[in-house]
Amino acid sequence: MRDLALHLARSGHDVVYLTMQHWDAETPPKLEGVRVLGLVHPGRIYEDERRTLGPPLRFGFAVARHLARHGRDYDVVHTASFPFFSVLAAAAARRRGGYRLFVDWHEVWTRSYWRHYAGFVTGSIGWLVQRACIHVQQRAYCMSRLNARRLMDEGFRGEPIVLPGIYAGPATPSPMGEVDPALVVYAGRHVREKRVRELVRAFERAREHVPKLRLEIYGNGPERSGVEKLVEELGLANAVRVTGHRPEQEVAAALSRAACLATASEREGYGLVVVEAAAHGTPSVVVAGPENGAAELVAEGDNGAVAASAEPDELGAAILRVVAAGPELRRSTARWFEERAPNLRIDASLELISEGYERI
Repeated sequence: MRDLALHLARSGHDVVYLTMQHWDAETPPKLEGVRVLGLVHPGRIYEDERRTLGPPLRFGFAVARHLARHGRDYDVVHTASFPFFSVLAAAAARRRGGYRLFVDWHEVWTRSYWRHYAGFVTGSIGWLVQRACIHVQQRAYCMSRLNARRLMDEGFRGEPIVLPGIYAGPATPSPMGEVDPALVVYAGRHVREKRVRELVRAFERAREHVPKLRLEIYGNGPERSGVEKLVEELGLANAVRVTGHRPEQEVAAALSRAACLATASEREGYGLVVVEAAAHGTPSVVVAGPENGAAELVAEGDNGAVAASAEPDELGAAILRVVAAGPELRRSTARWFEERAPNLRIDASLELISEGYERI
């Protein structure tokens, strides 16, 4: 969204960026040529390892108020599908505002997954709210073929557009001399769906075969304390470093020097971190699954390995396959990225969206 806003501003569009006010100071973040409005404070985002309902509702109401007052100033309202209430608010104010609605669908969940995530009652309500958003008249963009298919299966009337890619960083394969052949890296949130504890257990199993392996875990979230406790219980304190949230440059440096990126995540709308790793020539280990769009980005033996499940033996074996492949797999990963770079970078996606704006 930030890159899209900047691209549109550089192209001569008048861009207003509506968001929650995540900053502490009175002055909002600076985006050149873009007016950033913090409509509401986020409040408590997570409770008991699950997203709370309050922030999405408050943001939805704030979007509704803003568009009721200013909707006629806009030709297009472009929003992420989640949190869903902003989509419903934009749809409700559209008749008065007269704008077109564009929606980015990073993820589309099935009814069964909603219930798995939030329980039968809350999950059923969440699925119904998602379905209401799907039936809103819109131009829909998806980040993966998986979610485009899901959108159609859930009743979308139209043809969703699958964006070529969303990677905005450089392509700098690491020299072999700078790579640590024993380092495994995880970068992402610490929530239940990411299954970071399962990754730690799989790492322990892999380390039984290669004792020199080390794991660096980047990111934060409600499951972090459980991850740290498990590391202590398994006696891995000297081999596993749980860093918490770190600057973007530090995470990028870790990915560049790692033997591989590894994730046990059960659900990814796209899997951008796989592309970020490949841009450094670093292969990835992911887990196959019906909710995991990241598995679309990994070809076994070309740019990493796909574990059949997050069971310690399966995932640990996948890590060992990638580590054992060494420099040859890194060269193959760099080629994989170079060959697909036009369809992985965000530039083509931004141009595609801009063309859609120009047509209306």
